[in-house]
Amino acid sequence: MQRVEVLGLPVDLVSLEQAVARIGEMLESPGTHQVITLNPEYVVRAQGDPELVQAARESELVTADGVGIVWAVRQLSKQQLPERVSGADLVPALLERFGPKLRVFFLGARPGVAQKAAEKARARWGIQVVGVQDGYFKDEAPIVERIAQARPDLLLVGMGERQDLFIYRNKARLGARVAIGIGGMLDVLSGEVKRVHPLFQRLGLEWLVRIAGDRKRWGRFPRLIQFVRLVQAAKKAHSR
Repeated sequence: MQRVEVLGLPVDLVSLEQAVARIGEMLESPGTHQVITLNPEYVVRAQGDPELVQAARESELVTADGVGIVWAVRQLSKQQLPERVSGADLVPALLERFGPKLRVFFLGARPGVAQKAAEKARARWGIQVVGVQDGYFKDEAPIVERIAQARPDLLLVGMGERQDLFIYRNKARLGARVAIGIGGMLDVLSGEVKRVHPLFQRLGLEWLVRIAGDRKRWGRFPRLIQFVRLVQAAKKAHSR
């Protein structure tokens, strides 16, 4: 598996199928393995947060979540990613592949959403649900203990900007084989939010449609613009 670097952060050059296969290997290996689906916002935030950088560097798999990362890899490394591997595609692919063998803990979102996501995932893929917890908590210790006692194969964490550092800081204590930060995917799995038309998914414009349709997401645009500027500046500096 080849890994390149974008603005100080790693990206693994994997397809969706390769990512699923790699996670399958992790599920058979001891210890907890972290998977990060890297997007431009993470990259921008990491420029001022060394812990985010370290979390990505120590993760066992970092996929390109969105066309922005695919573009940045091409601009800065001259490598070609097979395809983008978003959390929205990776999670259903994992649940489909491993189905009834998979013990899953759902963590995050508003109260009731993770429960609904777990129920729908169990009905659709036959997975084993070993725990559910919303993302509205302040004390991490009892949540980590609950996860460790459940010993899930797969821990799905949908807590926005908190999710990847939550996994990283508690990695040694989680007791899960694989932990993935999945953003708003719990809302999708629960049916609270529907994915955009497949055409926009194929074109890599799902993020744009979601931002345009949700005022709460409009604040993300400055980071996306900053990401483009960072990539352009890095490319210019490299060409000198």
